[in-house]
Amino acid sequence: MRLAPVLANVAYGLVLPVIFACSSASATNLTVTHWADGMYGTPFAVAQEKGFFKEAGINVTGFITSQGGGTTVRNALASDIPYGEVALSAAIAAIKQGVKLTIVHGGVLSLADNVWVAKKDSPLNTIMDLKGKKLGYSSPKSVTDMVSTIALSNRGILADVDRKAVGSLSSAYTALREGAVDVIYMTEPVLSREAENIKVVFKSGDEIPRLTQTVGIVRSDYLKKNPDTIKAIIEGRRKGVDYLLKNPDESGDILAKHYKIDPKIAKLAINDIMASKGVYWSPGRLDYEGMNAMLQGLILVKAIEEGPFDWSAIVDESLLPADQRSK
Repeated sequence: MRLAPVLANVAYGLVLPVIFACSSASATNLTVTHWADGMYGTPFAVAQEKGFFKEAGINVTGFITSQGGGTTVRNALASDIPYGEVALSAAIAAIKQGVKLTIVHGGVLSLADNVWVAKKDSPLNTIMDLKGKKLGYSSPKSVTDMVSTIALSNRGILADVDRKAVGSLSSAYTALREGAVDVIYMTEPVLSREAENIKVVFKSGDEIPRLTQTVGIVRSDYLKKNPDTIKAIIEGRRKGVDYLLKNPDESGDILAKHYKIDPKIAKLAINDIMASKGVYWSPGRLDYEGMNAMLQGLILVKAIEEGPFDWSAIVDESLLPADQRSK
């Protein structure tokens, strides 16, 4: 999946186009990328199940999956309410192309769901053991391309590792089992499901502690005319995050119901993320250090061209609760 220059798919992006106006009487479907196989959707599942969106004025009745990246940005722009929680990488690519978007809240602020694994009987135990080995990432200019490039560069061993594009997670897993590569990326909840079959070699979050994966965006002209609608979306999601963090076991049951997976696996995945350092699901606060890390990573893998990027020109924190604003 590619980040730029054509707004193509990006690994780990998600978007939430809302179909109808913000009204508790209108049934609304939210599109969540990697729904049923990624952890981004957890707060939305909780918020829908507990009625938090309805309390905020939006009757969310279901979720539609999307593959992320530029596709999700285009889906958001085509919606009646042109809002979405998208991969920051895709938002940056869109903005670089002149799309008038405004970032209104933080989404996923860390890489706690992303690790690099080997076969159970592999002799590899740390990132430094990858010298002379083969590492599989998803595709050129993807998030896994960027993360592996940064992690290996920081350790001074990028030139010593043979990195290969291996496609989707299922394709990557096949490549690992067949010995085409020694290490692949893996994300929750698949990681918890496959825990007995693989060995974690290193965690992306340990190598890159702060990197923002997703943010909430809205088409700028719509935001000016409909701030209350966007504020309601932000509020429903915030309540979902707060409840999730306080009630991880129940949230695991909710996630399992929506994702149609084993509740034990859902709970393990949530607890694994919550045990990591830093914030994964943001209640709304933006992490500018993590956003800059994403920006620099995209430049490093040549997904975007280097040049000035003024966050203040594209961010509006006014709809966030006071305790979630940076100023």
